[in-house]
Amino acid sequence: AIAGGRNVRVLEPSPPTVNDGPWFADDPTSLDGADPAEVMTPTSAGTAWADLAAADPAIAAYARDHWLADYKPLPDVPDGYVEARNDFHRVAYGVISNARKAANGKFGLRYTSGGFGTPVFGEDEQVRVDGTDLVVQRGTAVTRTPLTTLEAAAAAAGIEATADQAEHDTVELGALDRPLAVDDESGAFLGDWFGFATSVLEELRLVGGADDDVSRVQIWPGHFDPAVEIGSADAGRRASFGASPGDATHDEPYLYVAAWGEIDRTQHYWNDARFNGASMPYAELRAASDQREAAVGFFRRGYEILNP
Repeated sequence: AIAGGRNVRVLEPSPPTVNDGPWFADDPTSLDGADPAEVMTPTSAGTAWADLAAADPAIAAYARDHWLADYKPLPDVPDGYVEARNDFHRVAYGVISNARKAANGKFGLRYTSGGFGTPVFGEDEQVRVDGTDLVVQRGTAVTRTPLTTLEAAAAAAGIEATADQAEHDTVELGALDRPLAVDDESGAFLGDWFGFATSVLEELRLVGGADDDVSRVQIWPGHFDPAVEIGSADAGRRASFGASPGDATHDEPYLYVAAWGEIDRTQHYWNDARFNGASMPYAELRAASDQREAAVGFFRRGYEILNP
């Protein structure tokens, strides 16, 4: 009803379970052959959510909360963010990804309302973080458990907390019964960062050409960032485009383009010596008059340099 009969695309995974294909989730940019006017999307591929949000305050509120339109400005980084971020990272890596992996061998995560979580798997199951709560849904049954320790979170999800995904840049889980240093403000901040990033990266996916092998947006639990890969690896033009919430060398979030091949460091765009690519720090992004357009522009510039 909210879409006026249109097909609807959102940024978050939702039931029913998608069992076919490698991604196990709907594609927010796909029109499935439909008339763009009949598909309401969070990107410029179809009818924008902003069109309806502009005419209806209730739709605007929903779209704003879910990073579909009427975008919120990015907030200040909370006090105590680094410690909280690292513990949310431990929950993502040690608990939530394992809940999905136990069902189908996949461990990639997604932005979900208020945080991050799995796509819908198994028998309409989903495990996610909303603020500082672990939310487990199986069919119509939903449980909410405050995040206290990794041990308790794993028990609530019905799995064991382990760190055996084959990824780099991971955090050590440490003692599973150690109290987690998570807080409401940092949880809300992460949810907004992942929502903002997913919105931007889904729009970026439309830039890819037929030979670019454009991947889907995922939050990789090992390094805890939403990212997408675009471009031909054989031609040396492929790169990862992502939005880190911060890491061991960056206290604050940042956007990045990490080239898979050689780059010309004489080009000012390639400004980050800590990896093979470019970054935009959070402070610069926050200072932009249109933060989302600044982010999309940063990513598109990287794509254009690699694909002249």
